[in-house]
Amino acid sequence: MHIANGMYGLIYVEPRDHPLLHVDHEFYVMQSTIYTTGKYGDTGLQQFDMDKALAEQPTYVVYNGSVGSMIGPKALHVKDGETVRLFVGNIGPNLPSAFHLIGLQFDNAYVEGGSLVNHYVQTTLIPPGGATIVEFKVLVPGTYHIVDHAIFRTFNQGAMGDIVATGAEDSAIYSHQQKYENYTPDSTGGQ
Repeated sequence: MHIANGMYGLIYVEPRDHPLLHVDHEFYVMQSTIYTTGKYGDTGLQQFDMDKALAEQPTYVVYNGSVGSMIGPKALHVKDGETVRLFVGNIGPNLPSAFHLIGLQFDNAYVEGGSLVNHYVQTTLIPPGGATIVEFKVLVPGTYHIVDHAIFRTFNQGAMGDIVATGAEDSAIYSHQQKYENYTPDSTGGQ
């Protein structure tokens, strides 16, 4: 119950013989679940709901302890061309996290924060009580959404954060919507 009520933290001890490479920014992100007697968005004091916890049906799935902790004025800020490292913990206490950053891929995803590294993945699984380290380079400006790709947790329970990157547009890498048109397949299955 102490974990479900917010008693947690994240510590990384860097091995002396395997230091991490330099990056421009490092951020810590903690995902957790909150089980309240009220519904999502209810105001006022909300008591812990043991029945919801036992059923593994959280009212909230959040980053850094609350809905909106990393959006709007609280978003993480970087510049295009910079490298970023996220230390990500999933305290649970019940649900795994399908950690994902919309619009970017992870150049490196350290499985459970250990020495096994997956390269160029979009989503990495973090078990309850586990952690990961992800690294990436931001190539173009924009707002990149941090989500749990068990996507209803994002839009219906609060698991969303933003990384806002500023800088110059580079159409050789990304060039927004070009035109709007209806998709009409031809008889061969193509366009």
